[in-house]
Amino acid sequence: MTDSAGHTRRAIATILGSAVGDALGAPFEFGPEGAFSARFPLRGHGGEMCGGGGWDPGEATDDTQMAVLLGESLLERGGLELPDVFDRFRRWAAAGPKDIGLQTEAVLSSGDPWDLAAALHFQVNQRAAGNGALMRAATSAVYFAPHGREPTMRAARRIAALTHGDRAAWEGTAIFHELIRVALTGEDPLTALPDVLGAVHPGHRVRYATVLAPDWHPDRATEFNGAVWPCLGSAVWALRTTTSYEDAVRAAVDLGGDTDTVAAVTGGLAGAVYGPAAIPERWTEPLHVPLPGFGDRVLRSPQLVALAQGLARRNTN
Repeated sequence: MTDSAGHTRRAIATILGSAVGDALGAPFEFGPEGAFSARFPLRGHGGEMCGGGGWDPGEATDDTQMAVLLGESLLERGGLELPDVFDRFRRWAAAGPKDIGLQTEAVLSSGDPWDLAAALHFQVNQRAAGNGALMRAATSAVYFAPHGREPTMRAARRIAALTHGDRAAWEGTAIFHELIRVALTGEDPLTALPDVLGAVHPGHRVRYATVLAPDWHPDRATEFNGAVWPCLGSAVWALRTTTSYEDAVRAAVDLGGDTDTVAAVTGGLAGAVYGPAAIPERWTEPLHVPLPGFGDRVLRSPQLVALAQGLARRNTN
């Protein structure tokens, strides 16, 4: 297999893996720790795409919906056009999706211009460090990976800033972009963490170094995992303490709290590391991604694979 083919396979697994984690975790959102294993104690037994909490079995949430819209903008526009991304997000938000983060909804519904909305919201609220930019980054991470560390981290910050005015959200998304870039080369992203942290803005480096340290555990988080740094830290912890895609995502959902997003971030990382064959078919088969505001479109696994292939090949040919 060529390096290019391997890169594409891992890119598929990044996007598919993130979507699967999202859909798997959605019914357990805001639930207690250990709820997933309590219901599904046997690994590989089946039935885990159970639905519930307003979600159909296999239905992806806003995490994947926004990731798809971002990815489609990158492909259709031939690169990053922030006004177009913002317009797609705003159209989606106006259509009343089942779930949308409070921070994201406030910015997208403000009526302010694309390049001011998040900053103006942050000036007033001083709270914009949620994981809503991190959760949607699988598609952009794949697209910008071939550009190298600095460009992919810079792109992540710019995209995050569309909806999140707090630099903490920018830096967390940038770290995720870079970890995916490393994993897509076939290398271990965990060994790259010291170098990645060196590229983080100095004002946020200590915070991220804490949650990404080898001895950190989500129980030590000082904030709810809906915040960007414990969310990313939890995903890296799940990857570090398991040896398969399935076990990593199970561990993420079992943390409780913001289970869909923690599992989406974990699923993207674990997918990039372990490849598409590691993602159980019983999880990809019912997977589907509605796109409110865009007709009756519902993407299923084959369409997500095609999107990933397009994003991966756009910059590797």
